[in-house]
Amino acid sequence: MDLTVTKDAAKWYKEELELNDSDSMQFYVRYGGAGGLQPGFSLGIKVDTPYEAVAETNVEGITFYVEKSDEWYFDTYSLHVSYDEKWEEPDFSYE
Repeated sequence: MDLTVTKDAAKWYKEELELNDSDSMQFYVRYGGAGGLQPGFSLGIKVDTPYEAVAETNVEGITFYVEKSDEWYFDTYSLHVSYDEKWEEPDFSYE
């Protein structure tokens, strides 16, 4: 799986979560929520340190990652995080 985060999305996370350069942010699978790739699950975010990242990218000084334990959720897809200007928030797509 691949993980891409656009600069605009990274800037949004950096501002909203008050992240500093060299911080890490994890995309993780959580039970419930809406709009998920797998029924009954959705993505959550948290500031944490990678343990066994299966996908990782550094944008705007922030390391974004997904742990190997959450790889099942993506099946054969990759995660692309962009910024939706209309809603002024990140947008997830699976490619």
